[in-house]
Amino acid sequence: MMKMGKVLDDIPLQLNIDKIIKELRLTRKEGASTNARKLMEEAESLIRARAVYRVSYIDKKGKDTVEISGITFSSRVLRVNLEKVERVFPYIITIGNALEDKASKSDDLLKQFYLEAIGDMALYSSMQHLEKHLKSQYGLDKLANMNPGSLKDWPITEQKLLFSLFQDMEGQIGVKLTENMLMIPRKSISGIYFPTEVNFFSCQLCPRERCQARKAPYDKSLREKYRLDDE
Repeated sequence: MMKMGKVLDDIPLQLNIDKIIKELRLTRKEGASTNARKLMEEAESLIRARAVYRVSYIDKKGKDTVEISGITFSSRVLRVNLEKVERVFPYIITIGNALEDKASKSDDLLKQFYLEAIGDMALYSSMQHLEKHLKSQYGLDKLANMNPGSLKDWPITEQKLLFSLFQDMEGQIGVKLTENMLMIPRKSISGIYFPTEVNFFSCQLCPRERCQARKAPYDKSLREKYRLDDE
């Protein structure tokens, strides 16, 4: 089984100074834009965004399981989302560890926060780059994705199964998985992209309030579609 995957190295960052000012809640007073730009430039010099993905096919579909390239994942939501899908794209993305190392060594707590936040934006930008690449490369109109641990229905423990679809992640893009299912560097994300006809975000099934990472509002009616018990 081919597990090396396809690597996107040195992904170009699409950081926007106005968005950074907004996300960091900086005021428009004199000097704020200059400070934000300095932070952005410092972050950009430290970030090396890379991604690996593979083209995988669904071997079997169970009641609440999906077998992808010989690996069985247990998630009712994933199973429903892949009902009419045969080809998927497991992926792992990272921006490297230089930014988080710089932030952790800074004595300025506010600067730590700013660099961490910019790192999150860079990781999201890298996801968008991969999504555009997949659409262009494979002639796809719309994609959605799911990540192990984003919902109770698909626990973080399945991170290990997703990693097993690849070979030598540390050698390819510098990412390793700990025994606690956490990725190192921290600014990394893994998941599965899949073709879809409607927009889907795991956030729509998560009732947690005040989540800064939320991409879509909670939709209680969707829980009925996926037959999820109240959490």
